[in-house]
Amino acid sequence: MKKNSPKGCLIIIGGAEDKTEGCVILKEAAGMLGEQDILTVLTTATEKPEEIGRNYLSVFRSLGVANARILSIANRDEANSDEMSGKIKSSKCVFMTGGDQLRLTSILGGTWAGNELRSLYDTGGVIMGTSAGASVMSATMIVNGDDNEPAKKCTLKMAPGLGLVDGVIIDQHFDQRGRFGRLMCGVAENPDAIGIGIDEDTSVKLQPDMHFEVVGTNAVTVIDGTTIKSSNVSELRQNEILAITGVTVHVLPQGYGYDLLSRKVIRF
Repeated sequence: MKKNSPKGCLIIIGGAEDKTEGCVILKEAAGMLGEQDILTVLTTATEKPEEIGRNYLSVFRSLGVANARILSIANRDEANSDEMSGKIKSSKCVFMTGGDQLRLTSILGGTWAGNELRSLYDTGGVIMGTSAGASVMSATMIVNGDDNEPAKKCTLKMAPGLGLVDGVIIDQHFDQRGRFGRLMCGVAENPDAIGIGIDEDTSVKLQPDMHFEVVGTNAVTVIDGTTIKSSNVSELRQNEILAITGVTVHVLPQGYGYDLLSRKVIRF
């Protein structure tokens, strides 16, 4: 991973974040926004945009975000409109809800709204995403794969993401849905990438210098493929079990972090 120019902040959430008690993760947005800054809840990923949007709007306002609004972009025509792209441009923070990550990429990819989302991050804004909204932040994203199963080549399907952060593969609902095997297979197929598996009610707060801290009640699993000694991933038949040696795995709760450039664990 190469060091990039200074950017904004990504808050990448593993899904099922607390919305009623301490709201530790969602409070991060309130702490990073000024009184006049706008937070936009982007509901493109979900098939229930009104319900999901209203729920998040209520939570963010209860946390002190005065200027919060819902943005429902349902198709590529809307994503290429001045109105929709202008709302992203005028935002300081965009929160992408859960749902289907392919809806996000297929609707926003290569559009004015998608370009404004990238520009917002590049110029110091905050991008948050939960569940599908987390997976889509990487350049290569997991679309599908078996839960609670050993790593098999046939179970993993990947596609281009929005590319807000390079050199990583992000998975969500990680421990709760038994996704270690599928993320390990993704890293075996892309050994230069860092696999980041984020548990529910847990997040990665990625800073402009490309280090992140873990925020939340569970853990983040980091899989570093550069240390792999060998694997059979190129030889696998579709239903064979992955064999891999030498891979480095870290499990990090709150109080820990990771530097994506040096590939080193940080303790705060």
